[in-house]
Amino acid sequence: MKIPKRIQPLIEDGLVDEVLRQLMSGKEATVYVVRCGSEIRCAKVYKEAGKRSFKQAVQYREGRKVRNSRRSRAMEKGSKFGRDEQENLWQNAEVDALYRLAAAGVRAPTPYGCFDGVLLMELVTDDSGEVAPRLNDVVLTEEQAKHDHDIIIKDIVRMLCAGLIHGDLSEFNVLVDSHGPVIIDLPQAVDAAANNNAEWMLERDINNMRNYYGMFAPELLETKYAKEIWALFEAGKLTPHTELTGLFDEPIEEADVDSVLQEIQDAFEEEQDRLARINSSNDED
Repeated sequence: MKIPKRIQPLIEDGLVDEVLRQLMSGKEATVYVVRCGSEIRCAKVYKEAGKRSFKQAVQYREGRKVRNSRRSRAMEKGSKFGRDEQENLWQNAEVDALYRLAAAGVRAPTPYGCFDGVLLMELVTDDSGEVAPRLNDVVLTEEQAKHDHDIIIKDIVRMLCAGLIHGDLSEFNVLVDSHGPVIIDLPQAVDAAANNNAEWMLERDINNMRNYYGMFAPELLETKYAKEIWALFEAGKLTPHTELTGLFDEPIEEADVDSVLQEIQDAFEEEQDRLARINSSNDED
């Protein structure tokens, strides 16, 4: 096929030998199947900021650290240089996340580097060598759904212990090979400790997975892994080896009835005093 303009420099540098076909086009990138020597990989070409349809990107960027103070100031001011640096940060976020996930033992594509907005990474395939299907295209048995859900939950925990939350995890961002689910699409991954939206993003990720696998294994719909995992994380007790139950009791604070009644009585007495002062003032007039 015709070589995409953004991939041409990788051809010239010998990083890619041939572009075989387009695999998919999504909200933030177009992915191609490429040949690199004897290996078949994929090249993810990120779309320019103005052409991406990914919503609320600012929420995901919160907490991402920029060591260079000049770059940081430029990004805050929104200058052209700052916008270019923000774009570089967005494009490199996924490859950085993939390296961290690999070190944490999370099942995700192996990265081979990001070059001018083109991410080279492993092409996840099935036993026949074809591109692995997305989770939303797979029909599961009840047992398989429970098994794969357990794998996903453990990977989410490993990711969180590595300081990351996917932020957009759903059945459309998970591939399924012969060994089970593989998490993909991480340019929006957030810093679990530095992002104020971290808790609800984690809860949404986990509940998306619960709801999808729950279509095949309804008992999963009763689980509360999101609340349990976050509570352990906040308490500093979450590790990759933590045994989870899927149960969580929402804290219920007993109402202090005596205090409430006392506040009502105090307010009543203050009002009586106010009325008495008004009446006294009227009498004097």
